[in-house]
Amino acid sequence: MSSLSKRREMDLMKLMMSDYKVEMINDGMQEFYVHFHGPADSPYHGGVWKLRVELPDAYPYKSPSIGFVNKIYHPNVDEMSGSVCLDVINQTWSPMFDLVNVFEVFLPQLLLYPNASDPLNGEAAALLMRDKSSYEQRVKEYCEKYAKAEDIGDLPEEKSSDEDLTEDEYDSGDDDMAAGPVDP
Repeated sequence: MSSLSKRREMDLMKLMMSDYKVEMINDGMQEFYVHFHGPADSPYHGGVWKLRVELPDAYPYKSPSIGFVNKIYHPNVDEMSGSVCLDVINQTWSPMFDLVNVFEVFLPQLLLYPNASDPLNGEAAALLMRDKSSYEQRVKEYCEKYAKAEDIGDLPEEKSSDEDLTEDEYDSGDDDMAAGPVDP
């Protein structure tokens, strides 16, 4: 196994062990989906997006390709293709970065601080510059319409065993009535 494929595997494992849901697209480790939640304190909070990630053969020396699968309203994301315009991914990528950096730092920063002067979505950029509150309302509408967990097939898992129960749920059983009334 080459050092590049070891690094690819290590970065992918780090991402899988973090709080992100990762779905492999095929048998290789070069294409996968990551479920990404909008950052708190932003109009994207509450939204969940599926991002397609493709790692080039030269990764980590060449940056990953990242695109939103479900729609997002953002000046630096192409509304039709989901392509992301982010300098750190497209131009200033370094092998020092890894996939966890992309999802924990770069993408949250992109959503928190959109760059309207370098848009892929001109309408979103114009609205952001003209009327920030209307822009934020449009973002929330898109989140409501296109970025719910069920929109990306991310349904909550049902509790399946006692291990999943909280202490209160576990203690709230019918233990008191099982033995009947207390005899004086």
